[in-house]
Amino acid sequence: MKRKWSKTSRKKTAKRNAKARKLEAKLEELRKENAELKAKIEDLIRQLALAKKDSSTSSKSPSSDIVKPPRAGKAKGKKLKIGGQPGHPLNERIPFSPDQIDHAHPLRFDCCPDCGAGLCLGKEPPKTFQQVELAKKLVEIHEYQSHSQWCPKCKKVVFAPFPEEITAAGLSGPGLTALVVYLKGACHASFSTIRKFFRDVVKLSFSRGYLRKLVNKASVAMEAPYQELLRALPLELKLNVDETGHKENGEKYWTWCFRAQLYTLFRIDKSRGSDVLVEVLGKEFDGVIGCDYFSAYRKYMGDFDVRVQFCLAHLIRDIKFIEKLDKVSQNFGKRILAKIRSLFQVIHRRESMSPETFQAKLEKARDAILKSVKRPPPRLEALNIAERFRNHGKAYFEFITTPGIDPTNNLAEQAIRFVVIDRKVTQGTRSLSGRQWCERIWTAMATCTQQGRSVFNFIFETITAFFQGRPAPSLLSNTS
Repeated sequence: MKRKWSKTSRKKTAKRNAKARKLEAKLEELRKENAELKAKIEDLIRQLALAKKDSSTSSKSPSSDIVKPPRAGKAKGKKLKIGGQPGHPLNERIPFSPDQIDHAHPLRFDCCPDCGAGLCLGKEPPKTFQQVELAKKLVEIHEYQSHSQWCPKCKKVVFAPFPEEITAAGLSGPGLTALVVYLKGACHASFSTIRKFFRDVVKLSFSRGYLRKLVNKASVAMEAPYQELLRALPLELKLNVDETGHKENGEKYWTWCFRAQLYTLFRIDKSRGSDVLVEVLGKEFDGVIGCDYFSAYRKYMGDFDVRVQFCLAHLIRDIKFIEKLDKVSQNFGKRILAKIRSLFQVIHRRESMSPETFQAKLEKARDAILKSVKRPPPRLEALNIAERFRNHGKAYFEFITTPGIDPTNNLAEQAIRFVVIDRKVTQGTRSLSGRQWCERIWTAMATCTQQGRSVFNFIFETITAFFQGRPAPSLLSNTS
């Protein structure tokens, strides 16, 4: 009986063990399936975040945002009224001064409109109504006549030579040439559009080829001011640099923007690498470069020990992208953003602190940011952010120890927006002369705007000097 019970017990034990092994195998299978599903979900979240990248989470331009999210706090169904909003200051045109008036038209009654009696002048100042109108003839046509003169002694006919500045200008004088250049450069107008404008408004017929010749003259005239700025760049103490794409006959070029304190220079090059920085700034540049985290700047920084301020705005966008991923990455991104937010709160309270206190709080906020990225989660994007700080953490806070340095690269990005607009309108260039024209006119317009100068006046003065054989005006000396 005892032996029979022992056999039954062993059978039951074997069955339980077999059943347990099956359950363990099933559990292991479910664990693997769960891990695979988690990995797929994380990958899908990452792909969704990549697809939803916009200007707030990447370096994409705001114009690339096809559908923007609604503003937080804005009530549904409520729309702002068209026109000026409550609280905005009223803007009124300042009347023209007396020296600006070309024609004054006095209006008087011959007699009293009520009783017919004679009138005498009153003591109140006159009421005025000003109106601007096009002149009946927008251009003046000059003809220079060199008459034949007979010399009885030499026995020959002589003609007085035409002035050199007249023959150098040709059919169009400096003012008309400057207008064509301004329409082409500042207004993004095509040669066909300019041709129509002169035909219909100015009553002059020009071919597109002739308009192109005028632009070429202006490009040659602006070479000296452009080269002067190019030579001055390596001597600057701080520069903001950015680059954007450029097209030429289907080939990829790059427009580089170098923004100094008093001028901006554009350079179009086939390369987007650090060799452009070496060629323009040299190997011994002693200033600070504000830029994004692009590899060309990191290589230039490492090869020649150049100080760099990487753009904090770009960094914030990349961290905001991490916030769109899984929960672990979200917590990591939120932790860093909170520390960066504290840094900018210190910057915004600068006026209420002494210089020593301000500097101490900046350094404390910087140390807190560097500490917050030391333990990243095992996610690719989070590890990349941590590696940035490990390799170039100091370069994100150069503005703390170097006065006058901006923590973002907004200055260069603002200057390059005009180039992006021009690229969309003109579709790029087709030759070396076209590239040189773009470099010089963009540089002149950005610099004049930066200095508060009239772009048209600079173009006119440059072309006039070119026709007269004089040096072109400087884009450095005149900052009035």
